[in-house]
Parts: sequence; structure tokens; C-alpha cells
Amino acid sequence: MNWKPFALLLLVVPAAAAAQTMNAQVFYQRASALQKKGVMALFSGDLKALTKEGKAAGAKAREQRLATIAAGRKPRYCPPEGPVSIGSDEFMKRLSAIPAADRQRIDMAEATTRILSAKFPCGG
Repeated sequence: MNWKPFALLLLVVPAAAAAQTMNAQVFYQRASALQKKGVMALFSGDLKALTKEGKAAGAKAREQRLATIAAGRKPRYCPPEGPVSIGSDEFMKRLSAIPAADRQRIDMAEATTRILSAKFPCGG
């Protein structure tokens, strides 16, 4: 058997999987485990990965919101002017409010949009 195509596949598949956004349930589970570590979480490799995922999800949610506005449609959330931030405790509380079955089906960009929709609803 020729192992080269198989070896190449093993190299390509993980790279493609890594490019995908994290499922919200996986994020929630990993972040919850990290929270339980307390101060020791600072030494976890998961902290950097989850922070990166969270920032990417926030950026994607923002891009989708701006594209919706540019298309003349009503956005799903309406934050106040200026920089907006949500602390990790509040974010996790709001993420936990999304049912686990929903978190299992959505990515972090959708979870972030839902969190921001609840925190910053659009009027009328």
C-alpha cells in the first residue's frame, strides 16, 4: 500500500478542522473547566485558544451585524456607541443560559450574537 497519500491526508485534515470555528458547547465545556482552575488557569494552554476563539467570534458577529445594516436590514443587536466589552463571568453566565442542545448546534459567532442580542436589544 502506498502510504504517502494517507500521510498527506493526516496532515491536511487536522489543519482544515482547526480552521473551523468552535462549537459553542465545546467552548462552554472547555471554558467552564478552565474557570474551575481559578488562578491556575493562567498556566493552561486552553486560555490562549479560548481567548482567540472568543475574539474571532466577536469579530464575526460584528461583521455580520455591519453587513446586515449595510444591506438595509435590522440588525439582531444594537450596542451603544463606542467600545463594548463583556466580562468573562457575565459572558459565561449568558452562554450557560443558551440551552445545551442549542449550544451543540451553533458556533461561537452565533452564540456571541445571541448573547449580544440579549444584552443589547434593538428598539422598536
